[in-house]
Amino acid sequence: MKTFQIAIGSDHAGFKYKETIKTMLLSAGHTVRDFGTHSESACDYPDFVRPVAEAVARGEYERGIVLGGSGNGEAIVANRVKGIRCGLCWNEQVAIWNRAHNDGNVLSIGQRTISEEEALKIVRVWLTTEFEGGRHLARINKIDNPAG
Repeated sequence: MKTFQIAIGSDHAGFKYKETIKTMLLSAGHTVRDFGTHSESACDYPDFVRPVAEAVARGEYERGIVLGGSGNGEAIVANRVKGIRCGLCWNEQVAIWNRAHNDGNVLSIGQRTISEEEALKIVRVWLTTEFEGGRHLARINKIDNPAG
């Protein structure tokens, strides 16, 4: 399996899964930078998600993973950063589509919405799914360059 440089971050509601995912990623040989948070103390997700997305957009990391309670707010914050295509994935099929059709470079997961086992499966399939290109490339270009 190809290894990646991965940025990861969460708020308090995604902290537990972040730690589990980080351990799995490191054991698989990926390079991981944890942008926080570092506890389950209440905090604001933009403080941790935006730096992950910005690091991916700058090319410092190939992929990013962000986590929260639902994953919705995290995806919104990440997608505010130019060059980021973050998808909220709640099962393996959605993760496949995020990569294959959207060339997703940031994955969002909601700790309160899926099991830890499912979250790990999603991360694994997301990391191993290639972008299909083809007809999807024109759509990606429209996302990144809406004026044409």
